[in-house]
Amino acid sequence: MMLWASSFIVLKLAFRSYHPMVVIFGRMLVASVCFLFFLHRWRTVTFHRGDWKPILFMAICEPCLYFLFEAKAIENTAASQAGMISALLPLMVAVAARVFLKETITFKTVLGFALAISGAVWLSLSGAVSPSAPNPPLGNFLEFVAMVCAVGYIITLKRLTARYSPLLLTAFQAFVGSLFYFPILFLPSTRLPLQFDLGGTLAIIYLGAFISFGAYGLYNFGVSRIPVSQASAYVNLIPVFSVLLGWLILGEQFTPTQYLAALLILTGIFISQDRTVNAFRPCTLRNQSV
Repeated sequence: MMLWASSFIVLKLAFRSYHPMVVIFGRMLVASVCFLFFLHRWRTVTFHRGDWKPILFMAICEPCLYFLFEAKAIENTAASQAGMISALLPLMVAVAARVFLKETITFKTVLGFALAISGAVWLSLSGAVSPSAPNPPLGNFLEFVAMVCAVGYIITLKRLTARYSPLLLTAFQAFVGSLFYFPILFLPSTRLPLQFDLGGTLAIIYLGAFISFGAYGLYNFGVSRIPVSQASAYVNLIPVFSVLLGWLILGEQFTPTQYLAALLILTGIFISQDRTVNAFRPCTLRNQSV
């Protein structure tokens, strides 16, 4: 979650140097190169009949559509505010997991989510308006749409981890993302770079190696080991980290009130974790359809 929160900040920095679509393609390409070193581990992997549909659906949801909406969101709203909207994801995932994965939602989980989301909203309302956010309402709405795409990705991922390794699924996301964004580079709306910028290039490398490769790999592994509703609860840490990093790097304000809101988020995450569930038992694959 710390790595994911940093992506909001680094995207802001990268967009100062390169067009958003160039940045997104670059991070997918860097991640794909990282995964090339693991190809020898997947030579004996057997893909089950019909699994290509949910795998492709997962990759289209995220990174393909997710990053399209998030890139536009970051252009219009503050990095810290975009991080706040991501706090809605756990509740959305918990409801979807109840419907599609038949996971049980306990009272403690609901209470924890309520506290965490309340803290995230409080954190957002107490934040100062950033001069780099020309249209926060539009940006926040686009970030919400990105969260809808993330729900499709997480639910499908949980089913697929019963058959395939989290690392393999993360690699597939990167490869599909590279193929998806490559044609977008040649659209008239995409401004290709005319000169090299070291800071922007380092930001793209960071996004590819530490976020698309590192953060997604860690999260996919976590989802394979605990119920998806519990794993998604940790997303509520993103607003805390994004506000802190936004303050340190971008100069976005972090007030005493926001400290209290951050504490409320942490409390909610702690309460939402149902420790009676076997945290290391992978979920069985109930249905191949998505």
